[in-house]
Amino acid sequence: MNRFLATAAFCAMALAACSGGGGEGGQAAGGDAITVGFSQVGAESEWRTANTRSVKEALAAPEFRLKFSDAQQKQENQIKALRSFVAQKVDVIAFSPVVESGWETVLREAKAAGIPVVLTDRAVKVSDESLYATLIGSDFVEEGRRAARWLIDDSQGTAGPIRVAELQGTVGSAPANDRMRGFKEVIEGDSRFQVVRSQSGDFTRAKGKEVMEAFLKAENNRIDVLFAHNDDMAIGAIQAIEEAGLKPGQDIRIVSIDGVRGAFEAMKAGKLNATVECNPLLGAQLAQLVRDVHAGREVPKRVMVEEGVFTRDQAAAELPNRRY
Repeated sequence: MNRFLATAAFCAMALAACSGGGGEGGQAAGGDAITVGFSQVGAESEWRTANTRSVKEALAAPEFRLKFSDAQQKQENQIKALRSFVAQKVDVIAFSPVVESGWETVLREAKAAGIPVVLTDRAVKVSDESLYATLIGSDFVEEGRRAARWLIDDSQGTAGPIRVAELQGTVGSAPANDRMRGFKEVIEGDSRFQVVRSQSGDFTRAKGKEVMEAFLKAENNRIDVLFAHNDDMAIGAIQAIEEAGLKPGQDIRIVSIDGVRGAFEAMKAGKLNATVECNPLLGAQLAQLVRDVHAGREVPKRVMVEEGVFTRDQAAAELPNRRY
């Protein structure tokens, strides 16, 4: 379900690439593979695993020569990988940044070496936006807003106060910052909602369970809603809620973000109420952007993904369609 909003020309080129056309750049242009250095955040969730698989499948031989690095959720590992790619004189660098800040120096090194950079999934904060060619990914702020809008709609007729706990993603990361901002922006307009706890679960299932256990103890189980920045943390929290003798999805309503298969299974079981989709299958569009920047073609600065919101009423029908 890869539906991207970009320029008509860009979409046409992407469609040609997906249907097998060679296009300019890469093998068709000169017979040599395009060498791409890709640094991934890690393997912290089902979403990230699906994202990595999509990238590896799309940047495959013979058109591409992929140099892949797993940062294990540490920025220092990622900076080291980017510097290694510069030293190896790759054609294009692509990476999904662990956090938003701290990239200025290494990106300047890549620019000085004449290597274009494509950001995937997450944004960076830099003083000069020419340090990267384009960003392909989701609108995390809008995902937070969608989670809040679903909650308000689902709370019609419910009197306040409605006590909300929030499981944040990795501290300093774009999705954590933006999802929190979007959710807060919408929820603050309704005085019934009170965010009583908000802490990072680092986007992992184990940490989500651990932090939710602490939330429940601190609030004497008096939590009405959980907003989790990703499905894996929500699934971990579901375990904590059940171990506390409560019914997830009933005693505590849960809305999370990603739309992975595990979330649909949890919704089908009645333990998760809604998930906001964040599409990880960026590989084909990333490959086209790599072709374009390598060939020196102009690309959109921001390539957005169109996504939806799913509830447990839709889970059983949608589950067979999930590719991740």
